Amino acid sequence: MAPTKKILVICGSTRKTSSNLHLIKAIEKLYGNQLIFTLYEGLLQLSQFNPDDDTETPPLPVAAMRKQVKDADGILICTPEYAMGVPGSLKNLLDWTVSSSDFSHKPVAAITASLSGQKGHLSLLSTLRVIEAMVEDDMQLLIPFIKTKLNDRQEITDDATLKEVRRTMDALVTALSSSKDVAG
Repeated sequence: MAPTKKILVICGSTRKTSSNLHLIKAIEKLYGNQLIFTLYEGLLQLSQFNPDDDTETPPLPVAAMRKQVKDADGILICTPEYAMGVPGSLKNLLDWTVSSSDFSHKPVAAITASLSGQKGHLSLLSTLRVIEAMVEDDMQLLIPFIKTKLNDRQEITDDATLKEVRRTMDALVTALSSSKDVAG
């Protein structure tokens, strides 16, 4: 059976060859037969959040991003930690969704993959809770020392990390099924 659940994937890194992008590709290989993945590619096109522009007709890149979030059944965020927090470009995207409520009650798998990542992960989870995203405990993952756990073929090479990624993604799949049952 072909996958039907649409996942919007948001990479918090803007580097073209980031470890987080490699992790996303590895997850797509593992779950491509269950989920339809769409990588959000407009992170750098979003203007700096300005409440004066957060109107019924926001800037076009913001409106396009909000539509992608709204149309997705679930979200996968993979991000590094920058300066002990969430990368500014990712935080900017999340700030643009506060008033739209598009993340509200939407299943989100939140993965922070970095050198350490603890403070960035807590920052990400705090923001996701404020915007009412559905991020259950088993749908979040911190992967320290990510560069030692992936290869250049976009494969997870560390068995413990692979197990945790599977646990996280299985929880997202379960949440997607549950949210369908609740919706009707």
